[in-house]
Amino acid sequence: MYHRYFNLYFTTATILEWKHLLKVSALKDIIIESMRFLVREERAVIYDFVIMPNHIHIIWYIPEPHLLVEVKSALLSYTAHQFKKILKGNSPQVLKKFRVNLSDRQYQFWERNPLSIAIFHEKVRWQKAHYIHLNPCVGKWNLSPYPETYKYSSAYKSSEGGYWDFVTVFG
Repeated sequence: MYHRYFNLYFTTATILEWKHLLKVSALKDIIIESMRFLVREERAVIYDFVIMPNHIHIIWYIPEPHLLVEVKSALLSYTAHQFKKILKGNSPQVLKKFRVNLSDRQYQFWERNPLSIAIFHEKVRWQKAHYIHLNPCVGKWNLSPYPETYKYSSAYKSSEGGYWDFVTVFG
């Protein structure tokens, strides 16, 4: 029997050392394009998301045969490569802040082991969605007075109505 909350996750990924790399719209747009790609390729169904200055939150369903670890890795690996490309050309001084001495990479943008929590109950699903959408509005951030006015969130509504074509309404 299919369970509505099977393979549904709340994921948080944080920029290395909580640096505010994602203040730049071009870098947020890379995350948007990566999420759009994952949805188009049917690796993920995205219900809710927010991109904050130093972290992202996503509620997503990962359809079989895909695995959360692979989809999450694809998102973070692709975005890291694109961040490096943009910063190398436009902001080499910022790129230097992400240089690391690791055997498998020169630069690191995301903290290792992003948090993912399986969602099994409707109450938890809505609590996490509420948290995501209010994140830009809380006093610590004050990025927007209302969830609907913060562009880099699934709560955002343009003057024409909805905005993000890759977000699925949960129902």
